[in-house]
Amino acid sequence: QVQLVESGGGLVQAGGSLRLSCAASGRTLNMYSMGWFRQAPGKEREFVACINWNGATTSYADSVKGRFTISRDNAENTVYLQMNSLKPEDTAVYYCAKSRLVGSSYYRAIGDYDYWGQGTQVTVSS
Repeated sequence: QVQLVESGGGLVQAGGSLRLSCAASGRTLNMYSMGWFRQAPGKEREFVACINWNGATTSYADSVKGRFTISRDNAENTVYLQMNSLKPEDTAVYYCAKSRLVGSSYYRAIGDYDYWGQGTQVTVSS
């Protein structure tokens, strides 16, 4: 079993920054890709960013490219999402997730992930 716990969410003004953390326990994550997703009220959960097992490869949704940065510290079993230049449309619950498969690939689809955190709320005021 894997437990993922997100933290770092909160209320921030437009243009501000937040850094989300996702701490894992129960299993080391250093062979798995990790992803961040978000879900706004009334909308489906959507892909935000992902990173492969060693951090060498990342991928971002077009809506966050250039503003968000995903990273990982395998020694700490933690994944991060640095969010800069936040916009009101970034308001959502943010979830981290662990990929089903090990390897060097990264994954953008919800179905590619098998363990999810409980989410952390990010609210950006205008």
